[in-house]
Amino acid sequence: MLPSIVGMPSDVSPITHDVLVLQHTLEDNPGYLGQWLDARQARWQVFCAEAGQAYPASVAPYRALAVLGGEWGANDDRPSLRHVEALIREADALGVPVIGHCLGGQLIARAFGARVARLPQPEVGWLPIAVRDTPAARDWLGDARLPTVYQWHYDSFVELPAGAELLAGSPACAHQAFALGRHLAMQFHIEITPQKIRTWLGDPGPVYPDAVGRHPDTVQSPEVMLAATDRHQAGSEALAEVIYATWRRRWRI
Repeated sequence: MLPSIVGMPSDVSPITHDVLVLQHTLEDNPGYLGQWLDARQARWQVFCAEAGQAYPASVAPYRALAVLGGEWGANDDRPSLRHVEALIREADALGVPVIGHCLGGQLIARAFGARVARLPQPEVGWLPIAVRDTPAARDWLGDARLPTVYQWHYDSFVELPAGAELLAGSPACAHQAFALGRHLAMQFHIEITPQKIRTWLGDPGPVYPDAVGRHPDTVQSPEVMLAATDRHQAGSEALAEVIYATWRRRWRI
């Protein structure tokens, strides 16, 4: 069991990088997030658990933390997932803003005591979410009330941590995004790129084929998904600009 690192003083080590990116699986790389960071000449590092790279012991050398998605379940008995949760709690204690993508958002929820569970209806493909008309929702997600975003999940955070504010939902997934202090948890993949979609469709796992037949309204076939990518990728990147810029304004100084 990993020791708790909550409450570690912020002067343990100097800030040496802007962003720490935690990647769980080989196929779920930083995607558009990496492009966005490079375009801003950010100093960032990525560590991939499935590639055998140990995650850093502390987030103290970083100004911000990003946690990616992946096919693993947030409740899986994996030491690397529990390590991520400890780093999220440490980031909160140090004032380091965390942004979570899909599995990453679920780990933010778990880190602060909320529950992640299987949904009755999965979401896979380009689907709309309903953004709430609140100051926090507009700040994080912009002015569009029904943006179309990319989803690939069977689980979700089915409850919110204490003090969190719900920002968006959908008919199949009530909690699509929440803000907690300076942190943002998303159930969708705002870092998506066409290449990532093609990679995932090349090896979609054993659950996906059955889900296409069982849930045609929320699980898209490869043909539908790829056609929708041509229509929605630009809008996804525009929304990513809003989300990542809002996150950047919260980076530790």
